[in-house]
Amino acid sequence: MTRASLDKQPHEVAAMFDRTARRYDLVNDVLSLGQDRLWRRATAAAVDAGPGELVLDLAAGTGTSTDAFTALGARAIACDFSFGMLSTGVARRGGSGLYGGGVRGVTFVAGDALRLPFRDETFDAVTISFGLRNVADTGQALRELLRVTRPGGRMVICEFSRPTPKSFDLVYSQYLMRLLPPVARMVSSNPDSYEYLAESIRAWPDQRALAGIIQEAGWEKVGWRNLSLGIVALHRAVKGR
Repeated sequence: MTRASLDKQPHEVAAMFDRTARRYDLVNDVLSLGQDRLWRRATAAAVDAGPGELVLDLAAGTGTSTDAFTALGARAIACDFSFGMLSTGVARRGGSGLYGGGVRGVTFVAGDALRLPFRDETFDAVTISFGLRNVADTGQALRELLRVTRPGGRMVICEFSRPTPKSFDLVYSQYLMRLLPPVARMVSSNPDSYEYLAESIRAWPDQRALAGIIQEAGWEKVGWRNLSLGIVALHRAVKGR
């Protein structure tokens, strides 16, 4: 079994997701009680990408989240540093490798969030869902996303956050630490990784603190809205002109 530690060494995180890839989407559906589908739709609506636009979906994993952007007519790149996740996504679309030309409307690219393999001002919109929490340097990842976004472009972050009702936050904490790991052991191909998941969620900044980190990285017009009582938050920002 493979899991990362909270210092988030890149090789540990990549190896963890490589081992998790095969049943990753199924486990997410089970553990979130189907809420992950609603979160993906909300993210796509917030990005609001249209025909002719180019979207970067960072930490895209198998590309499940990326499909929502191509459905709206945009072109999309699914970028991740886990070859296991990328290869699983390509195989599910009938491919046998990573293709620059794309597989069923999605181009899969291997890349590190701290050193993105794209030119300055490439994308109309950038987004990252449940991946910012896993990088070793949050500020650097946000600055890299800023670098590759065109002036006036937007960013949407979908990430676990803190439930706003205090009573529910206590219940949710118990679910994360006591119920989530044993459920993951029944359905995941790498259940140890879900112990890391629970720990990393509890260590992550709340909504207001993350908004401050985004502003410090150079993004403007930063705001957020809660989903599922604050279990997840959508943070939005734009790059100044």
